[in-house]
Amino acid sequence: MARAENKETAGPTAQMVAKLARKFRARKGWTQEELGKQIGFSGASVSAMETLAQPASDDMLVALERVLGDGLDIFEDARVPMRLERYPAQFQDYVALERKALVLRPYVTFVVHGLFQTEEYARALIGGGYPPWTEQRVEELVVARLARKALFDRSPAPLIELVLEESVLRRVIGGPEVMRGQMLHLAECARRRNVTIQVLPLDCGLSGEHSGDRGTMNVMETLDHDRLGFLEVQGEGLLITDASKVSALERSFAKIQSQALDPRTSLGLIEELAGERK
Repeated sequence: MARAENKETAGPTAQMVAKLARKFRARKGWTQEELGKQIGFSGASVSAMETLAQPASDDMLVALERVLGDGLDIFEDARVPMRLERYPAQFQDYVALERKALVLRPYVTFVVHGLFQTEEYARALIGGGYPPWTEQRVEELVVARLARKALFDRSPAPLIELVLEESVLRRVIGGPEVMRGQMLHLAECARRRNVTIQVLPLDCGLSGEHSGDRGTMNVMETLDHDRLGFLEVQGEGLLITDASKVSALERSFAKIQSQALDPRTSLGLIEELAGERK
């Protein structure tokens, strides 16, 4: 549903798309209803896009390129930045870098990492948060989160090494069936050649040593071989570029990996929780 407050928060790409669509439509002498018929959307949807009450969806951008683009790829080139603008502001810089990661090493303590979430898990998680989002915003965030999965099949394939607390696997989000689907998806991801998943067991701190006690982190190496870190807590994100601080995060991650179950044992635990093993 289009919302008036979207007009105040629409990003620069959404504003550019609205302006160009309106201008190109006028050149053709079409009304909003007529453009809507050409692209398979209602006139009200075209109006919402042009007034920024509801920025263009990915499908609408594809259709606008076909009907109004004239081979210039204007609307096609807007697809990626438009996806980024759907993320919360504090997360946009990280997602842009994540798309270009050569190596990605996330450690998560509360919920499954966004790259590995199923649609059902993501919807339950986002929709159950507080303060609550509107249904429209929940759907926008779910679509944006799922779009990140393109990273798995990118060429060159990134190396992704995920470590997650065992409590993440046992914390029920969305109900038993949602969790079963999530566990099966994690197991499928773990079998990819470019993905390693390790579980940090609940009893890892019995000896008094728990290297992950400071919480979630992400460390990455970009295609340009820059090393970066990202921390997120309570809706706030911190991108770390200082080499010494990134190095400290990398050392912490390596220690966490050493305390985690090996990949084969981790996969076995995930399959057991999914009901695939006894």
